[in-house]
Amino acid sequence: MSVTAFVSYLSLEKNYSPHTVNAYQKDLEAFTQYVEDTFEEKNIDGINYHMIRSWIVAMVASQLGNRTINRKIASLKAYYKFLQKIGEITINPLAKHKALKVKKNLEVPFSEGEMKNLLEQLSFASDFEGNRNRLIIELLYATGIRRAELITLKLSDIDYYGNTIKVLGKRNKERVIPLLPSLMEQLQLYLGYRQKLDIIVDGTFLFLTQSGYKIYETLVYRVINKYLSEVSVKVKKSPHMLRHTFATHLLNMGADLNAVKELLGHSSLASTQVYTHNSIAELKKAHLKAHPRNKD
Repeated sequence: MSVTAFVSYLSLEKNYSPHTVNAYQKDLEAFTQYVEDTFEEKNIDGINYHMIRSWIVAMVASQLGNRTINRKIASLKAYYKFLQKIGEITINPLAKHKALKVKKNLEVPFSEGEMKNLLEQLSFASDFEGNRNRLIIELLYATGIRRAELITLKLSDIDYYGNTIKVLGKRNKERVIPLLPSLMEQLQLYLGYRQKLDIIVDGTFLFLTQSGYKIYETLVYRVINKYLSEVSVKVKKSPHMLRHTFATHLLNMGADLNAVKELLGHSSLASTQVYTHNSIAELKKAHLKAHPRNKD
């Protein structure tokens, strides 16, 4: 019953996305199954840290990555904090738990040259899908929005007079992002092809498939991977990498960190600061190139 109440709490009070709520639920179900199989205990509300530690050891033995394990344990920790909140338990068994060490992966954004080649040299088909795909790429790169935010954009979110777009982010938090003139031109081209579709089912949404339905996550990923593969040999080609590239290029050009934070829809500055390492790398190159003491 407590797990059901927790899931409702995440959806209704925390406004978490269905995808996130589902991930929490699956983690709790996996732990419940482990506790029942290993300790013959069906109720996870009153378990102790020894049982959780045993699950962690089992996951490590099964060669799950530390990042994945930490995420699963974070789900448990949130659940027990919820039980404390509603008075079901007094002590969180994970209160003193320390997350497993995770190696930080340095994500290398696409270069300005790669993005220029993509948008200026690469040929997109002069039809509905070609114009839609180009707009998807341009919008992700020019605004830094998330894939889920892109998919749920509606026609009513566009302000043609103010050249802005309204984005509904995590936890239903709205933000307004300015649109470049070149992006507005591409938007108008796409809309011209969009209105000529034979059938439009999900008419309120901006991005549609050829069949008139709202686009979906794998379609966006395929579009990004397909076109970026033609201009870049980088292994990771995803919508998130365009978001990463957007933030890095703005910071490299001197944009204020707080402004980038607002554009990305981050709740804390710490989330935005992960993008500054590339900006620092650019500063180092400029420093070495310009400083008189490096001429020797």
